[in-house]
Amino acid sequence: MKKTYHLCLSGGNEVMFRQDRDYIHANNCLCLAAHKTDSSLLAYSIMSNHAHIGVRTEDPHEFMKAYRYPYNRYFNQRYGRKGMLGEKHFFQCEIDGLYHLLAAISYILRNALHHGIAATPFGYRYSSIHALFRKELGRFDCTDLMPKKSQYLYLPGNTSLPDGFKMDSSGLILPESVIDVADVEHQYSTARTFLYYMNRISGETWEKEQLQDALSIPPVTLEQIEVNVSHQDLKTMLGNEHGRANYNSMTDIWVCDTICRLIGGRSVYSISQSEVEYVARHLYSSYHLSQDQINRCLAGRLLQV
Repeated sequence: MKKTYHLCLSGGNEVMFRQDRDYIHANNCLCLAAHKTDSSLLAYSIMSNHAHIGVRTEDPHEFMKAYRYPYNRYFNQRYGRKGMLGEKHFFQCEIDGLYHLLAAISYILRNALHHGIAATPFGYRYSSIHALFRKELGRFDCTDLMPKKSQYLYLPGNTSLPDGFKMDSSGLILPESVIDVADVEHQYSTARTFLYYMNRISGETWEKEQLQDALSIPPVTLEQIEVNVSHQDLKTMLGNEHGRANYNSMTDIWVCDTICRLIGGRSVYSISQSEVEYVARHLYSSYHLSQDQINRCLAGRLLQV
């Protein structure tokens, strides 16, 4: 029997998606994992060092294995890395009740906003938000699709694109190919309600609303989901909802591209420790980046700035 889960895979202090090609491959591995395990994707958002997923599945561990392993192989091959990518254990929360479900899906779709990567949830590419209420929001079907003969370049192993799936010209499997759009839109009821949830501020109202489900499980909160995030970072995330983020700041993908140029296109996993320290000092002195951001973009190899 399928149950509904909010899952999150974290890279800890290591960026898991360094370039657009990595995000595209992760997106495609996720879509294919849902197809392989006969799971229904409700929402997802792929950030630089973690991915949030809302899914109906019989076995969340099998689903995550079907997602993680193909992407892990791709990433290790691409960057000359060894070992499992990401933390051994992933966040897992079973969801029951309409308001708990809406809170979880909304949180997932708003993740880029929380992290200050986009001014609105709709401004972030690697999220399933673009599959929902397309007609009502004036979004049109993508007609610039990848030719069938080239699709294999963006798929893991010997996989072929399942029937009914669409891949755009960049190699990205479109989220509407795999998201259970009818189910998610039914939960929100109308496009107007959907926009309200995408623009509301997290807080007590969000938590109290979930009590209407009259369940024994507690409300889903930011503290529960972001269990490894400091109190100060939680305050920053809540502040980002008010539009206080600096959207001109250097994103992880920009920092990773800068590192790639500094080390002459080599893999960050292949450079010496002295080169790691040199790059870190350059990033700190030239761009005033935080030590946390420098470290995760250097694959957690930083000893000091």
